[in-house]
Amino acid sequence: MSVPPGVSWPDNKRFAFTVFDDPDSQTLEATQAVYGFLHQHGFRTTKGVWPLAPRREASDYGLTCGDARYVEYLRQLQRQGFEIGFHNATSHTSTREETLEGLTRFAELFGHQPRVMANHYYCDENLYWGADRLSGWRRAAYNLLTRYRNCGSSGHIEGHPNFWGDLCREHVTYVRNFVLPEINTLRTCPFLPYHDPERPYVNFWYAGTEGSNSTRFIDAIAEEKQDRLEQEGGLCIMYTHFGHDYYSDGRLSPRFGELMKRLSRKNGWFAPVGTILDHLRARQGARIILPAERRALETSWLLKKITRGTS
Repeated sequence: MSVPPGVSWPDNKRFAFTVFDDPDSQTLEATQAVYGFLHQHGFRTTKGVWPLAPRREASDYGLTCGDARYVEYLRQLQRQGFEIGFHNATSHTSTREETLEGLTRFAELFGHQPRVMANHYYCDENLYWGADRLSGWRRAAYNLLTRYRNCGSSGHIEGHPNFWGDLCREHVTYVRNFVLPEINTLRTCPFLPYHDPERPYVNFWYAGTEGSNSTRFIDAIAEEKQDRLEQEGGLCIMYTHFGHDYYSDGRLSPRFGELMKRLSRKNGWFAPVGTILDHLRARQGARIILPAERRALETSWLLKKITRGTS
């Protein structure tokens, strides 16, 4: 796949870069350190949250919006131009009623329903997740690959206690799906954001660049890759968890800081995920993925998952 012709960015920017940060494993101290740095250097990205505190055993110790100090800081980020996104209702599987409560609480806290989301790996109410991300032989191969550790995917199944697909379609505009180790997300998915008629409860899907922890993020934005992203006029939508080894012993990762400062000095558009996807959708309209495009995207992702373990 190649970068689509005619892509341009506002204010004569050469490329676009953003991040959807899943909240797993984040403490308030680490969140403040990372986002203070991003704000200082001109980045405006998307911060995924869990609007409800866990009611049962949590899959992760990361902060939820049950923590008042955390909510206060999230609201500060929102005032500074960061986008708040949805990462399921909380850090464990939620019923339909709990997800509805989570969406309501999100709107109470941040003034609107979430426009952008990413499924949380350990939630069984995920939408079109696990094998349901795939079609044909790729689904069978995935089931074989993950037969002892497949993840749940019941949020789109009507009649299931976890069903909330209609709520997603009503409230959420963009949902993350395939993540690949290529800095220019438009190279792997030049038609994003796209609608998939076989997965109708999601309005539009978007892809991402693999950067799930600090090591992978740093590898993805190495100097030569930054330069290529700029030369191609591309887009990077980084998938990460800023709670995974970006901050320790009271300081940010020096290499992360070095590379992000270098990136900030380039003529890039550093806007939140939803803002960038709105820009692309305004240019291309309501893009529907073609069967051949779906096959190519699914195959690329599955092969990378086998060889590298991408999400």
